[in-house]
Amino acid sequence: MPTASSRLSRDSWIDAALEILLQSGPDAVAVQPLARQLGATKGSFYWHFTSRDDLLRATLERWETVATDDVIASVEAKSDDPRTRAELLFEDVTTGRHPGELLLLAGTEHPDVAAAVERVTNRRIEYVARLLRSSGLTPAAAHRRATLAYAAYLGHAQLVLSVPGVLPQNTRGRRALLAELSEVVLP
Repeated sequence: MPTASSRLSRDSWIDAALEILLQSGPDAVAVQPLARQLGATKGSFYWHFTSRDDLLRATLERWETVATDDVIASVEAKSDDPRTRAELLFEDVTTGRHPGELLLLAGTEHPDVAAAVERVTNRRIEYVARLLRSSGLTPAAAHRRATLAYAAYLGHAQLVLSVPGVLPQNTRGRRALLAELSEVVLP
């Protein structure tokens, strides 16, 4: 009969840890509860990771890929036009629920979390700035507007989490809000 360490891959541990990270924050990523959730032993964990911090770093890397690189790749595949890409990005990030983003921001006292949040924030702002430069803005104006767009995204995520009733509840209202954001940010 296979052992837990041979049945569970490193990716299985990372996937479970990512779910916990985005639901409960970085402090909730702990070996024993994850082992129980996965029906595994701590030995299985140590087969794949040297420590809890090793798992947390791998989980943060996965979050960076899924929540930033994969989103950018998806937007890039849908259009060649920079303005359309920006609008698609705004729509994508304001229609999904992203409370995990806020939990990560709140967990930046941990150096690995702080480093990941900084990398992701810079990558996202730079991507939007690149789209805005391609749409005709100067580099300085593009960076300012990209920062504004990212701040709006974080504010939107906070509203979704804390007071969703202030946001439009129907498709027409959501589209109008996105159109306003586009008017403010896009050239």
